[in-house]
Amino acid sequence: MNPLLRDIPEQFETERLVIRCPRAGDGTIVQPWALVEPTVDASEAFCRDGHAAYLLRQSLPMLLFLKSGNVYAGGSGMHQLDWSVPKFEVGYWCRKRFQGQGLITEAVKAITEFAFTALDARRLESLPDAQNTASRCVVERAGYVLEGVMRHERATAQGELRDTCLYAITRDRFKPASS
Repeated sequence: MNPLLRDIPEQFETERLVIRCPRAGDGTIVQPWALVEPTVDASEAFCRDGHAAYLLRQSLPMLLFLKSGNVYAGGSGMHQLDWSVPKFEVGYWCRKRFQGQGLITEAVKAITEFAFTALDARRLESLPDAQNTASRCVVERAGYVLEGVMRHERATAQGELRDTCLYAITRDRFKPASS
């Protein structure tokens, strides 16, 4: 099926989160980001580009908001979409003040279920840095399995080579929250 013809909800909820695609006007909410602090205009452009990519089914970026107070807690989504399988890469990031509260695990579990139920995914992958134990624990708690470690797969801004873990979950291994 042509991905453009798929009716994909732009928002869904968990117990504590509203998970939705970025929209025009979100730039002031999401600024600053994880690694750099761009201008509000750059953040706004990111949100508008993200919404367009979501509508075109090229990438499915998602913003994470606390239900209580509608506070921006982090970002997630599915990237490297391969609709022919279909399979997607799940990424995530959490604002420092919300780390250690299980919000990202909650989001990744919900996005995983969303992918398998709403998008008919057959495989999801996540690629945390090998040294990022917290990030690795997130996908492990969400049911993903370590398939391997890619040595010297990426470099830091300073040129240091880093290893990347390849975690995945397939439809036959997925257990919905309701079961």
